[in-house]
Amino acid sequence: MKFILQRFVLICVLAITIWTSCFNLNSWASLDDDRLDGNVFVLYAGNGSLVPAKLSLADALVRKIPTILVYYLDDSKDCKGFSVVVSRLQEFYGRVASIIPVNVDSLPVKDKYLPSEVGYYYKGQIPQTVILDGEGKQVFAATGNVKYEIFDDQLRKLFDLLPRTESETLKRRSFNEFNSELVH
Repeated sequence: MKFILQRFVLICVLAITIWTSCFNLNSWASLDDDRLDGNVFVLYAGNGSLVPAKLSLADALVRKIPTILVYYLDDSKDCKGFSVVVSRLQEFYGRVASIIPVNVDSLPVKDKYLPSEVGYYYKGQIPQTVILDGEGKQVFAATGNVKYEIFDDQLRKLFDLLPRTESETLKRRSFNEFNSELVH
């Protein structure tokens, strides 16, 4: 019995050794490539709350909520870097606007879309961001890695807020290692 147990342990150790030498167990996630690592918002922005979106575009239009459509791909280095900007948009505008990330691989292939469908606003480039007012009218569109401040300026106009130059800057203050709050 002791011999059988020793052999079993030896075979297990040998199998684990061979398996780990054949397959590198290091993480391959990287901002600098177009490799699929998983959802860009979870991995690179630390924000799994964006996907899936809380409302569909049709629901947001019915509720007359301003909407931010973000077209992306999980295997795009540009979208990986842009995910942080989208997360920041959610931080400041997520309670007053519907943020709808749209993986373009999930868009149905159709000849024509209705204005209540996310495919209607997609122009074939990623990342692409479209801002709709509460009536569903497109008020801003941009492609590429656009800076947060450009979106902030557009959203401040939409929500009739003071320009950034005339308002007080809020900064995050950490009150423990996991939580923070906005302070003056």
